[in-house]
Amino acid sequence: MFAITRASVILSFLDSMEGMIDSVVRHLAIRPWRTSDAPALSAAIAESVEHLRPWMSWIATEPRSLAERESMIARWEEERRAGGDMVFGMFTGAAVVGGCGLHRRLGTDGLEIGYWVHAAHVRRGYAARATALLTSVAFSFPEIELVEIHCDRSNSASQGVPSKLGFILIGQQTKPIQAPSETGLQDVWRITRSEWMSDA
Repeated sequence: MFAITRASVILSFLDSMEGMIDSVVRHLAIRPWRTSDAPALSAAIAESVEHLRPWMSWIATEPRSLAERESMIARWEEERRAGGDMVFGMFTGAAVVGGCGLHRRLGTDGLEIGYWVHAAHVRRGYAARATALLTSVAFSFPEIELVEIHCDRSNSASQGVPSKLGFILIGQQTKPIQAPSETGLQDVWRITRSEWMSDA
């Protein structure tokens, strides 16, 4: 699990959402996936396929065998240890409530955040909480000066996360359509180190 360097802002956000989210969100943890998580991850994806299919292109490769899932998790761990992408699970207790990651798609000084939430756990603040945690993790690397979130302009649920956390909409970019509900146009949300730390 990771420490939060922006605790006052995050707690204020959670307090403002008190009537709409379960208080268990305060106990959300993120950590790298382990091969022993493979059955739970597979179950979470299977239970969320139709929820995720409109926006997540990787759903087209599902279902995967347990061996394939374990191999994927092992590859994620190798990439993380080699300084590449960092892929994490989102948990409340032992329950898988989603997945998230820091991706090295923006050059040497930036990281992009991605996330998905289990269909049974949406609208509880998990994506925002995980994004806040990951943003603080990103800026713990001294070379990282900016963090971005790229969302299809029609994905209103995903769009709500960066806007609530102080990310700034800096523009749009085209992207090949890879999932059924994508429009081919992404909004690009960004926050810089100075902007994030100024609210710490």
